[in-house]
Parts: sequence; structure tokens; C-alpha cells
Amino acid sequence: MKIFFLPPAQAELDDAFSWYEEQAVGLGYEFLNELDLSLRLVATFPEFQTQVIKKIRRCLVNRFPYGIYYGIKDDTIVVIAIAHLKRKPAYWITRMTEE
Repeated sequence: MKIFFLPPAQAELDDAFSWYEEQAVGLGYEFLNELDLSLRLVATFPEFQTQVIKKIRRCLVNRFPYGIYYGIKDDTIVVIAIAHLKRKPAYWITRMTEE
């Protein structure tokens, strides 16, 4: 399956990478590696992850307090948010109507 990031989700990914890289050199890349493993799992088994609301699923990222929120549209995984799990829950819900 293809993976498409909504622009706000891409911005969240970029911000998280930068923040982790500022904390310790290489930590941002460790975050990206864990995120990549989670995205590969989602692409392989898109309906395996927990459904949080209608047609939206969440995959947790190992070692980091982030969740990948996504929907499935045809043969594409649409990443709605790369959300820090300790901040403003469900802030990303309005993005579903934007897509």
C-alpha cells in the first residue's frame, strides 16, 4: 500500500524529529527508524491496528510517546497525524473532514 501524509502530519513528523535531534544527536534518527517500522506494519496489515473512531486507526510507535493516526482510502494509507500521546487528545479529528 502507498502511504500519504496530510501536510499537518508531515509538519508534526518534522517537528518531532527536530526536537529529538536537539535533545541528543542521533535520537531524531532513532525516532524515524521506529516510526518507519510502525509504518511498515501499518502498510502490511492496515486493519490490524486499534480503531479509535469510525474508519480511523492508531498505531503506537515503540520507545516514543507517539501514535500514528491514519485512515485507509482505496489502496493508500492516509496519515492524519503523528500525535504526541501526552498532549491535547483528539486535536487532529478536524483533519478528517479536510481530506
